[in-house]
Amino acid sequence: MIVVPSFLLAQASLVQWATVWERAPAAPALSSFPSEFDAWTQLREDPIAADVAGELRADKILSRTYVRTSTGSAVSLFVAWFQSQRSGTSQPHSPKVCLPASGWTPAVTGGTTLDISGRVIVVNRYIVVSNRGQRDVVLYWYQGRQRVVAGEWETKLWLMAEALRDRRSDVALVRVVVPSGSGGDEAASAEASAFARSLYPLLRENLPQ
Repeated sequence: MIVVPSFLLAQASLVQWATVWERAPAAPALSSFPSEFDAWTQLREDPIAADVAGELRADKILSRTYVRTSTGSAVSLFVAWFQSQRSGTSQPHSPKVCLPASGWTPAVTGGTTLDISGRVIVVNRYIVVSNRGQRDVVLYWYQGRQRVVAGEWETKLWLMAEALRDRRSDVALVRVVVPSGSGGDEAASAEASAFARSLYPLLRENLPQ
C-alpha cells in the first residue's frame, strides 16, 4: 500500500523532470496505414465515439476491421498512439481495466510469444466473455521505439529509462481482437497471432523510430 503509490509518484516526478526538454517525435500518419498486407484486407473503419476518444486522450488512433482474404475471418485492430506522457494524463488505458469496465469478463489471462522473422516478442493474451455471451481472444501490447512490452509495470519502468536517455515518452497501445466463434479459442488465438505477426513489421515502419 505504501510502495505502489510511492513508485507512481516517483515515476511521475522523474518523467516530468526528464521531459522538460523532451524531443517529442512527429505524429505518425496512421490514417495512411496499409489497407492490405499479407493475407489481410481492410473491411471497414471503426470510428471511435467522441466521448471515448476524449477519455483516451490519444494523439492518433487507428481502429479498423481486417479480413483474411481466403476465409473471410475478421480481426479487429485498435492502435492508440501517445506523443508524450509528460503530463501524466495522456497515457495508455490498460485493457485490464477497460475490458471489465466495458462489460467483458476475463475467462483466461496470460501471455503468448510471437516469433517474427527470428525476433521473439511477448504479448498479453486474454480470452474474454461479454455479458451477452460473446467470447473473444484479445492480444495486446505496448510498442515503443525500440521494444514491445506486455506488462503495465514494465512499461512504466521503460518509460522512466527512455525519458532520461532519449528525452522521449511516446508509446502505442496495440490491441488485436478475434471472436472465438465456432472454431473455438485455439483457432481464434492462432488467427490473432498470425495477424499480429503480419502487423508488427508494419507498425515498426509506421510508428516513429
